[in-house]
Amino acid sequence: VEGVAGHPRIASGREAFRSVGARPSDFRSSIEAMARRVLRGHELPSINALVDIGNIVSLRHMMPVGGHDFGVMKGDVALRFATGAEVFFAIGSDEAEHPEPGEVVFAEGDTVLTRRWVWRQGVHTAATLDTTHIEINVDGMPPVNADDVMLACNEVAELVKRFRVGEAGIELLSEGNPVIELVG
Repeated sequence: VEGVAGHPRIASGREAFRSVGARPSDFRSSIEAMARRVLRGHELPSINALVDIGNIVSLRHMMPVGGHDFGVMKGDVALRFATGAEVFFAIGSDEAEHPEPGEVVFAEGDTVLTRRWVWRQGVHTAATLDTTHIEINVDGMPPVNADDVMLACNEVAELVKRFRVGEAGIELLSEGNPVIELVG
């Protein structure tokens, strides 16, 4: 299990965490935590079809895959550095948390959706059985390339169509394309 950190796709995520001041051993990315759990022989719990699809594709491609209920969002979302004034409610907790200033967060205004980039998702946009519009992000960084990300995205789209009887579109965020518009 200790060798998980050395997997090239996890090692690059750990380095990205270090580059923004987060200790990867204290804040493991979602894919590293899942891979460790599976390699220890523990099953992943089935949450719902949308979350399960993200987990399956994440493990298959060794990339963080997460989703946010787009139907409950009221404003723009951004991956950015926190000021520390934002609020976060972890899944399973009623206690408000505030990210550290400079922490990388995925946020809607002052509501944090995910702390430390791909570490911990909050309850505000968690996918449920009532979710009708979802944004699913696949996070790839070198050695992952755009083709690897597209392969994972296409798999997510195919599984969403197959199990949710819905439509799926794919758009890539990158340095050259830093903004997309979600319409639903």
